[in-house]
Amino acid sequence: MTTHQAPEVLRYTAFSTDPAGGNPAGIVLDAGGLDDQTRLAIAAEVGYSESAFLSAAPEGLGEPDRAYTLRFFSPLAEVSFCGHATVATAVALAERVGPGDFVFATQAGTVQVAVRAADGVLRATLTSVEPRVEPAAEAEVTEALAALGWAVGDLDAALPPRIAYAGARHLVLAAATRERLADLDYDFDRLAALMRALDLTTVQLVWRESETVFHVRDPFPVGGVVEDPATGAAAAAFGAYARELGLVTAPVTLTLHQGHDLGRPGLLEVELRADDPRVRVTGAGTRIP
Repeated sequence: MTTHQAPEVLRYTAFSTDPAGGNPAGIVLDAGGLDDQTRLAIAAEVGYSESAFLSAAPEGLGEPDRAYTLRFFSPLAEVSFCGHATVATAVALAERVGPGDFVFATQAGTVQVAVRAADGVLRATLTSVEPRVEPAAEAEVTEALAALGWAVGDLDAALPPRIAYAGARHLVLAAATRERLADLDYDFDRLAALMRALDLTTVQLVWRESETVFHVRDPFPVGGVVEDPATGAAAAAFGAYARELGLVTAPVTLTLHQGHDLGRPGLLEVELRADDPRVRVTGAGTRIP
């Protein structure tokens, strides 16, 4: 750390208008003087699943106050991309410089975010990097199920396991029932070891309520957190998964409910367009007093 003054850490929640809902993130708006060790220490002290750190944008990325370099740290490690912290950061910036379009240089690539105000609420829409979906090996799925304490019969055969990416990698596993999704009690160290071996950020557990409505949960042991309350990066990856498997036909908007089982309900909207493979994830954000 090259400055003697501790940076101000803002606290915002994403994917909810209620400070007690959604997924909280720490935000440091001026992190240019902080080294990685200091950023990690701040993230650990804040204790949220991720904290976001803003610094100057690469030359030519965009207008001042609208373009930044954005990095994300969990309490244990840096994360290549974090959707909820991106949404929270964009809302925090919009409160200071006004709604509009922002662009962020992240380790996963350039991410555009549009913030709009309606009825006194700021809502941010992030556009993912280009996604991809790949098979999940049978042995990997077997180990994930063992760590979760799930049986093969607990899975929804219509939504087969895949690894999906839209800035970070997530193993998608679909529960056959809402009850199976609600009853989450897993082997923290065993799942973390598998996730590190597969370079996964979270495991995206889903249950399909209807054609376009899903309930999701995201264990995040590799970040030192039992569960992420609302996961924008996983939502984007899931959008790519839904398109790849033909679960829906674009243009379409999916509704993802997350955090209800944690007492922090959040709402994520996932938009798939017919003419663009990238996924758009929208949510509200608000400051935590």
